[in-house]
Amino acid sequence: MKKNRLKKYLLPFILVILLITTSAFKSDFFEIAKQIEIFTTMFKELNMNYVDDTNPGDLMDTAIKSMLNDLDPYTNFMNEQDVEAARINNTGDYSGIGASILTLKDKLVIMETYKDFPADKAGLKPGDEIIKVDNISVADFKEDAGNLLQGAEGSTVNLTYLRQGQTNNAVVKRESVEIHAVPHYAMMDGEVGYIVLRKFNEKASSETIRALRELKGEGAKKIILDLRGNPGGLLSEAVNLVNIFVPQNQLVVSTKSKVEKYNKTYYTQKQPIDTEIPLVVLIDGRSASASEIVAGALQDLDRAVIVGSRSFGKGLVQRPKPLVYGTQMKITISRYYTPSGRCIQALDYWHRDEDGEATRISQDKYNAFKTRNGRTVFDGGGIEPDVKMSESIYSPITTAILDDYLIFNYATQYYYNNKVTDLESFKLTDADFNKFKDYLKKENFSFETTTEEAFSEAFDVASKEKMEVVVTDEYNKLINAIKNYKNTAIDMNKSQLMDLLADEIVKRYFYREGLYDYYLDNNPEIKKASEILINSSSYSKYLK
Repeated sequence: MKKNRLKKYLLPFILVILLITTSAFKSDFFEIAKQIEIFTTMFKELNMNYVDDTNPGDLMDTAIKSMLNDLDPYTNFMNEQDVEAARINNTGDYSGIGASILTLKDKLVIMETYKDFPADKAGLKPGDEIIKVDNISVADFKEDAGNLLQGAEGSTVNLTYLRQGQTNNAVVKRESVEIHAVPHYAMMDGEVGYIVLRKFNEKASSETIRALRELKGEGAKKIILDLRGNPGGLLSEAVNLVNIFVPQNQLVVSTKSKVEKYNKTYYTQKQPIDTEIPLVVLIDGRSASASEIVAGALQDLDRAVIVGSRSFGKGLVQRPKPLVYGTQMKITISRYYTPSGRCIQALDYWHRDEDGEATRISQDKYNAFKTRNGRTVFDGGGIEPDVKMSESIYSPITTAILDDYLIFNYATQYYYNNKVTDLESFKLTDADFNKFKDYLKKENFSFETTTEEAFSEAFDVASKEKMEVVVTDEYNKLINAIKNYKNTAIDMNKSQLMDLLADEIVKRYFYREGLYDYYLDNNPEIKKASEILINSSSYSKYLK
């Protein structure tokens, strides 16, 4: 126990010593040494003299996190479990139960089971709430309880879970789980091939190449590449992915840093697979990092039409730095720039608002750049698609419903109350939507708009200035107008909410594979992409 506590105690100092021995920090040696001495003296006095017993490890953990929180959300300390999770994310291989898990304070919620993997074979379903893993209560486990589900291939784990108010047990035999970067690809009408790329792990480009070749073998002469919801991953795989569609020795991305060795340019290194096939790339607000490098490069090179909504806007590059005892620190080392020179970073973590939140770069500060064909594109706010789809942009009320997991929970309720056996004939009705609205009322769903919050703050200021009598009537009128809007907002967003409900419900019956099949006939973004590709003159017009 003392040894583990000592490790935590020494870790920050070993980290700082590593930092001050690098050339980039030599000029700050005195200031760093001074601050270390101040901190160590304060830390010793605190632990020796504080009125109650202190835990040096907990104090140091808080100190590290507080220090890093003042930077950006991507610079963080990684313990041994975090390092292993990062390895799994990059390779796509691990031993576990084969399910997507949401970790909450007192339970683990199964969000999705992968078809024919252990959790699915054991009969577990999305919405099941795991409360005990073997003999360990999730509520009493202080670390990330999701780690309890991983283990050696072939080992078993006993799960106690709640389903629809009933307690159940399941024995799950862990297996090697391979997470595919490309979980689905298929032919559509009009000689269009559809490829889904979920993440940029080590297999991203190779799996995309295999999918592309098979689709071309089936007659595909046009391609839709779906990057929606793709959070990114390996920068090298983003370059390799672009290389599939553009010639060798083409600039894809460059990185710039205050540390000279991190200033790099990345060019395509291999012979491409197909530089002529018409290509549409789908993105949305959850497409980030490597996804944005790919979309931005293909847009700058006029190699693809980008369809959907503005991407997340992550223009920062991280690199893991090994520390001691199997830990790492992931550090933001540079910004990346697309071939035209754009940095699409949307949030400014170095100029925060009065609440300490990162500020979003305003559109009037965006800079214009030119694509290869002379089209105007902008930096500062993610990748703006060539074809904007309102369906891809979540409204405030939709976001609030998603954040409260109400669509997910309603889909769970729907699954246990309805039988769906045929994917092609599945369709939600107006009656289903009315039931969903009743469900929202039952769950006391409410949300505060940004406008409502701003008005409330303004009224508080007026009260402090003794002006509430003057503004009360107008304030009440504004609040009532917002309430009237909120009463009709769900109906105004019916189409978007129905699509999200249908997507989640389809996954319950037909897994993710069925959802992608459902997309081909029902998803508006895919339909629009297909229309653009089938009409060759329309496709060319967007690029010229």
